[in-house]
Amino acid sequence: MPANAQAIDSPIVVLTTGGTLDKTYFDALSAYQVGEPVVRRLLEIGRVTAEFEIIELFRKDSLDLTAADREAVRAKVTELASSRVIITHGTDTMTETARVLAGIPDKTIVFTGSLSPARFSESDATFNLGMAFATVQTAAPGVYIAMSGQVFRADRVRKDRAAGRFVPIT
Repeated sequence: MPANAQAIDSPIVVLTTGGTLDKTYFDALSAYQVGEPVVRRLLEIGRVTAEFEIIELFRKDSLDLTAADREAVRAKVTELASSRVIITHGTDTMTETARVLAGIPDKTIVFTGSLSPARFSESDATFNLGMAFATVQTAAPGVYIAMSGQVFRADRVRKDRAAGRFVPIT
């Protein structure tokens, strides 16, 4: 085990909040809607053998999350026995929610999401979720964002909407 890895103490907890990862599209006349969480299915497809638990918090687009929602995420993460937490979240306000969780001691918290719905064949959702699972098992306590094939400290990243990816803050 790498020097900075945590001992396995309990299942990895995946908190779902909605976002593009869970969006569904019904037909050409419909708008996207946040549907059932797809995390369990993605982890089955990926043949993940690490023990995990999924807790659904919200089914919201991240643009619809409120300060009270963000505090609810913080409260839930704080009360969890597990020191390893993945949060699926919409990409538009992921960094805002990550800032609210900064300072929670002794936990490795990894945010991830997707730029296209997981139900689309060319989605980045599966890859990003895999990156989050690897990160939560090997990174030191802190808050991270696993997106765009990279792992970022949550306080040193932003979404580049024009490029369609996350980039470090320089």
